[in-house]
Amino acid sequence: MAKYGKNYLAAAEKVDSAKLYTVEEAAALVKDIDFAKFDATVEIAFNLNVDTRQADQQLRGAVVLPNGTGKDQTVVVFAQGDKAKEAEEAGADVVGAADLVQRIQGGWLDFDVAVATPDMMAQVGRVGRVLGPKGLMPNPKTGTVTFDVAKAVSEAKSGKVTYRTDRDGNVAVPVGKVSFDADKLAGNIKSLANVILRSRPAAVKGTYVQHVSIASTFGPAVNIDIASL
Repeated sequence: MAKYGKNYLAAAEKVDSAKLYTVEEAAALVKDIDFAKFDATVEIAFNLNVDTRQADQQLRGAVVLPNGTGKDQTVVVFAQGDKAKEAEEAGADVVGAADLVQRIQGGWLDFDVAVATPDMMAQVGRVGRVLGPKGLMPNPKTGTVTFDVAKAVSEAKSGKVTYRTDRDGNVAVPVGKVSFDADKLAGNIKSLANVILRSRPAAVKGTYVQHVSIASTFGPAVNIDIASL
């Protein structure tokens, strides 16, 4: 059984674990009970009634949060020629081709998002085993394999987050920082939830979303009333 510190236990006392809070109530409460000495990340977790062994029940995609994530994203772009110039002008932090692949092969992974033009994917594939496990591999489903690199860079910089189901049907995504106003956190949560709800696989029977909660980095979870999403 996990042992919690006094700060966590004091925060947990303020949460009614039997209650389902509205999105607005949950956002305000998570801010109130946070005790971290830094600007903690707020994360939402969905438990979905999906069978991830079936390809058509696996969720994966991306959404631009209306109020951003509160984090400065470092974006790299695999591109050549005019597309490389376009990426640089859009604000990409690092742009390259074979040289960028070699840099990553050498152990450099100091970035948050990787974008690639389709013609670069053969080269990017050489570092797939490195990028894949860290969730950094460009993917068409998340809009990071595209010739519209300017849009991809802009979205990544302005608060785009990716989501995917894990083996147990859970989806966990950061939706902002504790320093955000509660209404901005709530807006991000509802924007993401709308995408998750609309992504219900046709094969799913019965209740699709079984449980939703939010929590700050070290804080206790606050359960959300799905009807308020």
